[in-house]
Amino acid sequence: MSATPSAQYRLTIRVKIDDAHGALGALTGAIGEAGGVVGAVDLVEVDGPQSLRDIVVDASDREHWAQIISAIEGVSGAQVIDTTDRTFLLHVGGKIEQHNKHPLKTRDDLSMAYTPGVARVCRAIADDEDKAFQYTIKRNTVAVVSDGSAVLGLGSIGPLAALPVMEGKCCLFKEFGGVDAFPICLDSTDPEEIVRSVKLIAPAFGGINLEDISAPRCFQVEQQLKEELDIPVFHDDQHGTAVVVMAALLNAVKLTGRSLPQLSVLVIGLGAAGIAVTKILLAAGVRNIIGADSRGALHVRREDYLDGSMNDLKRWFAELTNPGCRAGSPADVIEGTDLLIGVSGARALPADALARMNADAMVFAMANPNPEVRPEEAAPYARIVATGRSDYPNQINNVLCFPGIFRGALDVRAPAITEHMKMAAAHAIADIVEESELREDYIIPSVFNRDVAPAVAAAVAREARADGTARAGQEVGFAHGDTITGGSPAPLDGHG
Repeated sequence: MSATPSAQYRLTIRVKIDDAHGALGALTGAIGEAGGVVGAVDLVEVDGPQSLRDIVVDASDREHWAQIISAIEGVSGAQVIDTTDRTFLLHVGGKIEQHNKHPLKTRDDLSMAYTPGVARVCRAIADDEDKAFQYTIKRNTVAVVSDGSAVLGLGSIGPLAALPVMEGKCCLFKEFGGVDAFPICLDSTDPEEIVRSVKLIAPAFGGINLEDISAPRCFQVEQQLKEELDIPVFHDDQHGTAVVVMAALLNAVKLTGRSLPQLSVLVIGLGAAGIAVTKILLAAGVRNIIGADSRGALHVRREDYLDGSMNDLKRWFAELTNPGCRAGSPADVIEGTDLLIGVSGARALPADALARMNADAMVFAMANPNPEVRPEEAAPYARIVATGRSDYPNQINNVLCFPGIFRGALDVRAPAITEHMKMAAAHAIADIVEESELREDYIIPSVFNRDVAPAVAAAVAREARADGTARAGQEVGFAHGDTITGGSPAPLDGHG
């Protein structure tokens, strides 16, 4: 079965065509027959009996482009002049840039923004470091830190190749949470060097988002930074994934008439995301869990557990799950499960294995860009199917989580993001979908639902206040105000 055309393979094709009656229709028809999806058709110029048009087409992969172009050139009077990869075009020059908040048009502007006036602000912060949260970007800025060792489904591609992903993450922070984020790609995979590097840059940031650092090193890096910094440190591949999975599950069990303690779950993939998802499932009361890695189902009788070669996190997993020590591949242990959670890689499971799940099965196949089992193939066997992709219903995507979580934590200056905050975020996301709206293809809100991030931020801030970790009231928030609060000296220095 061919892949579904999507925007990631969007191509602008410049075509010169004879303007005979029906020529354009024949051209778009040929593209459709080749499996392409036509978006816009723009007229560039007319030259006598011919016209030049830009046709935007979505394809399924790069090979599909060649088929579409061949189909166009098979149309009488059509000639392909040029093609433009729209995804690469979007990335030209990077996706983020810095903007000044205040104009610098006069000497007075300069004397306040820079020398000599800035020295007064520097002295105020030197006397009271807390004022950095009021008078610098620290109060609303997050570092997106990666070593490029586990990027998307691409693996260890290095810090430079990881930069487009980190830029994209920063775009999402700004768009959905109003948080200013900056990509920090480190040329080291040594955990101690990463920790030291982040600690050295931490004074400029109000939070640290760790991204695409491979397991098990990511656990060590996060734990050390959480212990040594007094600002939130959040490994999104772990906790963001866990939160959005829990949000989707809270609604899926409502729809299927199940309760969390009754669930039987198979988790495929036991890296950062798989471990974190399992932890939040256990915290929510799920008890019957089996996990599978590249060697099959994990249990305490497996050879690598017995000989001591299994890493500590997987040993923890084996000791808390699969008490029956079921062994074999994911297809071997899927029988009798209610929920499949895939956080591994493409085609990790044959679709027909889903037939051995319980009735009203739930399948969250979230490997990106290619899921463990294709939704079209899973549909005959499952009542609810979700993926991490935007071109299918029920997109379980971390963008529903991390902008709001950091927004809420920054607003109250929480020093950490706790387990209670994560669970509160999951409930906030789930609650956006009202019970009257729940259906098989709508168990989680759209990533473009603008109610999500404010709801998550509010829930996280409430939780921080409730557990006593909040160190400030809301000062920035979604209005992005610049309210000056408290302090001294008196009103002449701008305090009211």
